Amino acid sequence: MKSTKTKKTLSAEQREKLFATLQARFEKNPGRHPGITWAKVRARLESQAEKLWSLAEMENTGGEPDVVGQNAKTGEYVFFDCSPESPKGRVSLCYDRAALDARKEFKPKGSAMELAAAMGVELLTEEQYRELQTLGNFDLKSSSWVQAPPEMRKLDGGLFGDRRFGRVFIYHNGVQSYYSARGFRASLKV
Repeated sequence: MKSTKTKKTLSAEQREKLFATLQARFEKNPGRHPGITWAKVRARLESQAEKLWSLAEMENTGGEPDVVGQNAKTGEYVFFDCSPESPKGRVSLCYDRAALDARKEFKPKGSAMELAAAMGVELLTEEQYRELQTLGNFDLKSSSWVQAPPEMRKLDGGLFGDRRFGRVFIYHNGVQSYYSARGFRASLKV
């Protein structure tokens, strides 16, 4: 996992490359963000370097972030990972640090919650995961951790979702578990 002490800025070249990637994805998928213009999204991104760094981390780990909405009260744009499958750079992770520490052997490389925090993003909630699935067919071969309710987490339980047989499923699993086909999808408000 990357250190949280990493300088959270991009070079001018990195910014322009990311803007080009985000704009191309934005324009290719207009159904994800009706009524939102790229010019306004870019203007907001340009004023928030640390958020741009987080989007770059989402992109670099295979998330394919895209705008999926805008908060009417705050004006913030909401980005979700829109990769067809759970991001490849974020798989084989247990749920959080406590789950990682609880494993006695065969420990995974890290945890979803810690990596999300290091990236400056949040795991999708169950509601956000279901919202994402209305925008396309995601996780047909993989699965993604979603935020576990506190009362479930206290009992060492976690949640993950996928799409199988034309339906979206949310399942439970022990938070210490990890699989090569399970990662996490992130959200970021800008």
